[in-house]
Amino acid sequence: MTGGGRVLAQHEVALVDLLDRLLAGGVVITGDLTLRIADVDLVRIDLNALVSSVSAQVPSPFAEFDEPTDEPTDQPFDEPEKTA
Repeated sequence: MTGGGRVLAQHEVALVDLLDRLLAGGVVITGDLTLRIADVDLVRIDLNALVSSVSAQVPSPFAEFDEPTDEPTDQPFDEPEKTA
């Protein structure tokens, strides 16, 4: 049976590519879960989550609240200049 409908080309996307595209822009996940027995709500869970990628070039908004530690960091530092 031939009809006048068009066939769209199939485009396969790898899961890694899909996750990369979603995390680059960020994803908001929201949902509600209610456990109910005999019309009595026993447990209610509201989920609001923001999932996004993290970049080393963007500073953390919580950096001012972090306490300094003696642990070494991965970031390079400038050595003081030596005078002769």
